[in-house]
Amino acid sequence: MPYVCELGTGQKIYLDNQGSQTFVTIASGSPGQQQQASNGFQTGTWTSPPSMYRTENGVVLKIETAQGEHFVQLQGSSMSVMGQTPSLGSAQQMSVQQVSSTPASSMKPMEPMKPMEPMKPMEGMKPMEPMKPMQMGSMQMSMNPMEMRMGNMELKMGSSSSSESESGGRKFCSNCGATVKPDDRFCGSCGHQLH
Repeated sequence: MPYVCELGTGQKIYLDNQGSQTFVTIASGSPGQQQQASNGFQTGTWTSPPSMYRTENGVVLKIETAQGEHFVQLQGSSMSVMGQTPSLGSAQQMSVQQVSSTPASSMKPMEPMKPMEPMKPMEGMKPMEPMKPMQMGSMQMSMNPMEMRMGNMELKMGSSSSSESESGGRKFCSNCGATVKPDDRFCGSCGHQLH
């Protein structure tokens, strides 16, 4: 049977022993917003109900099994098995109560998404017109092929030559962008082979 411990501020810790595994689930949240973190630890079968203690370093979970005692440190949403027995003399023991299920086991599995119907064209809607060339100050831009000019700079995309970009008789190095002459075989700036 699982157990729960209320930490306050909307945070609960659920504990469950399944076979030799102990499952710890930290659930926190407010209406409409919930978070959950779960972890499983190899402890063995419990010989008595778990107990929890509030310490100055967080919360310590104590689990008693036939193999001995196990301690789990809980801080915020992180949890880790403790290698040594902690000093619980000044710790405050917290109330742990039996519950019928943990939040993970009470959640319904998600339904797989159904494929979407293909979209039908809307009646009376015209296809988009191609973008007209536009000009803003000294910048000119046109699509198909995409070209942009601003001052003495020019950018063309979609040209057939991948190693160089032509603009008004000028060519540019595809590696560094420096201006090169049409008959240059190598870039004078970076040495990149052009042809």
